[in-house]
Amino acid sequence: MDGLIKAFSDVVLGGGGGRDGEDESRDERSRSSWAQVVSGDQDNEDRPPSHSQWTKQVHMDNWQGYKRAPSEQEYADEVGTGTSVEPSEEELADLSQACNRLWQLDLNRLEPGKDYQIDCGEGKKVYQKEDRAEGSLFYSLSEDIFRKPTFSRFCALLDNYNPNSGCKEVVTAEEKQEQSAFIEEISRTAPIKYLHRYLSLKGIVSENYQDFKRVLTKLWFDLYGRGGTSGSSSAFEHVFVGEIKQRGEEEVTGFHNWLQFYLEEAKGRVDYQGYILPRRRGETPDSETQLLTIQFEWNGVLKAVSSTLVGVSPEFELALYTLCFYVGGEDNYVQLGPYSVNIKCYRFGDKIGSVFPIAEC
Repeated sequence: MDGLIKAFSDVVLGGGGGRDGEDESRDERSRSSWAQVVSGDQDNEDRPPSHSQWTKQVHMDNWQGYKRAPSEQEYADEVGTGTSVEPSEEELADLSQACNRLWQLDLNRLEPGKDYQIDCGEGKKVYQKEDRAEGSLFYSLSEDIFRKPTFSRFCALLDNYNPNSGCKEVVTAEEKQEQSAFIEEISRTAPIKYLHRYLSLKGIVSENYQDFKRVLTKLWFDLYGRGGTSGSSSAFEHVFVGEIKQRGEEEVTGFHNWLQFYLEEAKGRVDYQGYILPRRRGETPDSETQLLTIQFEWNGVLKAVSSTLVGVSPEFELALYTLCFYVGGEDNYVQLGPYSVNIKCYRFGDKIGSVFPIAEC
């Protein structure tokens, strides 16, 4: 990752949204990773820009403080004592109520129209392959969000993986450090503290918080085999980063995180192609919607249908999916604020095979 960050400067990516070669080195993948985000003028902010003007700007120095040696790491303060993270009896008895409590505890969730702007374009059926979006899904995102410690530490992890599902991953000492730093950071937030109290009261995890952090690290970052290759995948890579299945017809699997989508779209690697029409007569998505079902291409490979919670914090998503994995089943019908959601959870032995939200329209 040497040279990944240039403090106090933007990194400009020029063209090229094609797939990386399978023989591309890890260093080369790092140099063309999330940090290389298109910079552009912020003209005409009062109206959505034309497709050719849709550019995204992120100041790279915001991540500089998160690439230090472990002994030099600095972390955010613990969540304030005024925030209760104790589950109620009703929440302990009802997964939906517990998930809704997590939604309420997501203090870092972004506000649509203020922190970011999206244009959903036109709707389509899953089987329709034509592009129904004139431009990008995202056309603005406040750079302030990358000053949020959990967001920055999350982004630091996104370039650690080879998207080829048949390629064995190599985890460096620096990448293990980034994993530990991310878990430490989110463990200071209300959603993760609530998750720990909930699972410990259920007798699922130890009351010792350090032991709990190790459980989270193992659950999300331990490697396992997928696509016939051992050590080629992990829960974090599949759910948040995404993978490209090589056997048979190529297809994108996983890739359910909005931050990864934003950064890959900014680099020209994602081509947004429209939202998927609700199965029943539900509301069509608009710029305020925070649960989207969409279609896109990633590195030229189609993801026919993908669902994502837009604007939520990394700690909320990880807490939500972990809770459903340990307490729920394959289908988990829950309420998240205004959204009725099925958190679909597929197990891979004692690991997370995949987990993602499905809108219950």
